[in-house]
Amino acid sequence: MLFEPLKLRDLVIPNRVWMAPMCQYSCGPDGLPTDWHMTHYTSRAVGGAGLILTEATAVASEGRISPWDLGLWNDGQRDALRGLVERVQASGTAIGVQLSHAGRKASTGRPWEGGGRLDLGWRVVGPSPVAFAEGWPVPHELTAPEIAEIVAGFAAAARRAREAGFDVVEVHGAHGYLISAFLSPLANHRTDAYGRDRALLAVEVASAVRAEWPAGKPVFFRVSATDWVPGGFEASDAVALTRRLADVGVDLMDVSTGGNAPGARIPVGPGYQVEFAARVRAGTGLPVAAVGMITTPPQASRILASGAADAVLLGRELLRDPYWPRRARGGEGVPPQYARAY
Repeated sequence: MLFEPLKLRDLVIPNRVWMAPMCQYSCGPDGLPTDWHMTHYTSRAVGGAGLILTEATAVASEGRISPWDLGLWNDGQRDALRGLVERVQASGTAIGVQLSHAGRKASTGRPWEGGGRLDLGWRVVGPSPVAFAEGWPVPHELTAPEIAEIVAGFAAAARRAREAGFDVVEVHGAHGYLISAFLSPLANHRTDAYGRDRALLAVEVASAVRAEWPAGKPVFFRVSATDWVPGGFEASDAVALTRRLADVGVDLMDVSTGGNAPGARIPVGPGYQVEFAARVRAGTGLPVAAVGMITTPPQASRILASGAADAVLLGRELLRDPYWPRRARGGEGVPPQYARAY
């Protein structure tokens, strides 16, 4: 099943081996893609991935994880990303953009430079004045009008993504970033509508994005299906959220975990998050993609054959081997320039 096409709305994705969003921290302060991005993403397209999802792409300048993140909060970024979209599509691969706001986890350094907090003068925001971890800033509690501005920012970024020619748009609602923080009782202590209904922001953003997105193209939503700590967001919440997102036009759930609790005990191992994708799929009937230490073709094939997921997202494995899909397929469909390698 790895190399069967998957149709979502009018989009036919050529296979079910997809590239997961992975931050590259390689932009300048303008949020524009660089030569690194052009080579990085195009290599995986030539390598045979059916769909590539970009790294977290900020809908606001202060919504970046780091000052080296991609952005889509202005038209110049849209125009620069158009060239990347065209390069990837020229290899027969679909491309999606992951729209994100980092919330209380914004303004950090590059991981290979130690990560950590950077004092950039950004106002860090969240659902409640609850710091992500000790030593992190207490975020500004967003007001209702400020929340409306962020929803509008997602919608505007989706419009720019449409104009740039992307095939898919994904809302980043995972890993403790803004929407994920609103979803989690660990971070959301509000008493207004956004506290009584912690999924409200996610539904509003998804609805606003869908309204700006072509009817024939799919919308994805990435969710952390558990916080991995008692009293946090859990799989039953993810199922309930998925049902509501399906009602406003989300077509597929990208199921990950974690990110809201820095001290969480996460049983990391091969396919450790697949069970959550399976629970969301079984509980809702909506297509899902599974991610998390999926590394070999037999493992990926078993996930699909079992019905746990409709597609697999490879992350670090595609960093190690951009041509994993070509190898898994024995060279079938390889570009003629590479045919002698197989």
